[in-house]
Formats: sequence, C-alpha cells, structure tokens
Amino acid sequence: MTRHIIVRSTSETDWQSVRRLRLEMLADTPLAYGETIETALARTETEWRARAARGDGPDTAAVTAIDAGTGRWIGTMGGFLGDVGSTGPLLVGVYVAPDSRGRASGVADALLDAIEDWATEHGSTLSLHVHEDNARAIAFYERRGFTFTGRSAPYDLAPSRLEREMRRDLAASHSRLR
Repeated sequence: MTRHIIVRSTSETDWQSVRRLRLEMLADTPLAYGETIETALARTETEWRARAARGDGPDTAAVTAIDAGTGRWIGTMGGFLGDVGSTGPLLVGVYVAPDSRGRASGVADALLDAIEDWATEHGSTLSLHVHEDNARAIAFYERRGFTFTGRSAPYDLAPSRLEREMRRDLAASHSRLR
C-alpha cells in the first residue's frame, strides 16, 4: 500500500514540528549529523524558528515530507549555498523515519527531487558530506547518481572518523538514476 505524501518547504511557523523531527533524527542516527541531541535540546525557540524559516530563505532550502493521511512529518532534507567558488549547493540534514524508508516508499526520492529542483537554480552540482559508516545513506546517494570526490574531513563529533564528500552533476537526468 503506497501512502500519499506531501512534500513542501518549511516556514518559521513550523518550528515545533521541525524541532520534533530534528530530535527524532538525532536519536535515530546520531552519526549522520554534526549536532548532538543535547545541543539540540538546549536550543531556544528563536533558534528553532530560524531553522524552520530556512525553507523560505533565498540561499537556503528546507523541505519536509508529511504523511497526508496522518499529518505526521516523516522526512526532511535541506540545502544551502556553499562557499564562494563552490560549484553548487550542499545537501544537509537528510532524514527519513524508519517506517518510511526504502525505495518503495518514495519518501527519500521525493525529498531529494525537491532539493535538486531548488539546487538547479543555484549551481551545476549538488554536494554532500556523509559519514563513512553510514552505508544506508551512501547506497541511496549512489543510486541517485552521487559519486565520491575523493575529499574527506574529520567528523566534527568524532574526529577519528571521516565524512566523505559526494557530488552529483545536476545536468544529468535524474529519471534514469532512480
């Protein structure tokens, strides 16, 4: 049974839902994010409102997937413009709830489609950093046409581990990559 999902940008008024989903993300897959749950719990309402408003920003994107039947937020992805000289935006904050994962659900693909649509307005590539031990995420990104660039950096929360950079040419047809 395929569930109907709504994918839309977040806005400042979504701050409580953004907070709830972020805490779920950090509890579920702590190695995927450069923030601890303790740091997130200490954030103020003003900080959460600013994070939620990223969906309305000119240089940022934040989208969420919502189960249309229940209203439950089941996934999110974000993007922002990289440093001067980068070839395109950076994909960040990727999460899909455990019961909504997998190719058949279509949630991750729908979210990435939305981010790629935004990213094509800002550059020729979309890059990301993925923890070297996050095999599930790496498999998804590879299926969607991302490849390793050979660059890596120490993972902020455990510098003995690495975050590896992946990149995708946005001019490539994404219909053939699914």
